[in-house]
Amino acid sequence: MGSIYLADDNRLEGRQCAIKQVRQDPNLTAQLRQQGRDQFYREASVLARLDHPTLPKVSDFFSEGDSDYLVMDFIPGDDLKQLMDRQRRKGNFLPLKDILSWANQLGDALSYLHSQDPPVIHRDIKPSNLKLTPQNRLKLVDFGLVKQMLPDEMTITVIQGRGTALYTPLEQYGGDTGHTDVRSDIYSFGATLYHLMTNTAPAEAKQRFLRPDTLIPPREINQLIPLDIEEAVLWAMSLHPDSRPSSVDAFSQSLRGARISSPSEMATAIQPIIASLSLIDRILVGSTSLLLILAFLTTFMS
Repeated sequence: MGSIYLADDNRLEGRQCAIKQVRQDPNLTAQLRQQGRDQFYREASVLARLDHPTLPKVSDFFSEGDSDYLVMDFIPGDDLKQLMDRQRRKGNFLPLKDILSWANQLGDALSYLHSQDPPVIHRDIKPSNLKLTPQNRLKLVDFGLVKQMLPDEMTITVIQGRGTALYTPLEQYGGDTGHTDVRSDIYSFGATLYHLMTNTAPAEAKQRFLRPDTLIPPREINQLIPLDIEEAVLWAMSLHPDSRPSSVDAFSQSLRGARISSPSEMATAIQPIIASLSLIDRILVGSTSLLLILAFLTTFMS
């Protein structure tokens, strides 16, 4: 993919920045290299317009020879993988309250990215791409795999890789034919929290597809994890995108113990109960349920 350099800004004395170099594959045809460069400029211009406290600011982008360069704020501090490994070597887990605080910051940043028009998908969320500044502020770095969700557009995988296997959902392995959307980031978000909470790398999605039992429930590793938090993380890590939260906001709510089940999940849960009732009881239950749903929606929308 490329390299990242720490550089001094020659115009603004004392300012340091990070420069990400993305190398073009010399074996590609001239047409594909040009498509890759066009894609780089399109996506770099999107990143330069982003403004969020959890995202490093992109200040410039340019090309030199066969390489493209992205100039970003340099973020000091350790990444979350370093912090986790440090605790693991001591035989400890990271404090859950810290992880949930970071999850709140990350969720806010992803919600911002996904609300862009078109949505911006990071596609490489993992502990080593999350840095903690000396001011205890989380920063989501390394936008090498960023992708815009442009409808009906096929792009060449020149700049974009496929992420890190431990945190990559199945649909991201499809290359240009695979359809990634906001739920792909949600999977990586959940897999990242799994790793941070357990000191144990999650089983890869491809491995889980063949052997579902390879993913150990988080509470079997760290009993300090509350049940609702475990359920939320496993919900985000569902193999099929349709089984995951539909948005980062929904996932963030579930981390706060406020998961709202989908209509199909609710129907599946109450079906055995309904089947055991008489006709009159079913009518009464149905009427009561309808009134409760209407009351809930009225409260939620207000």
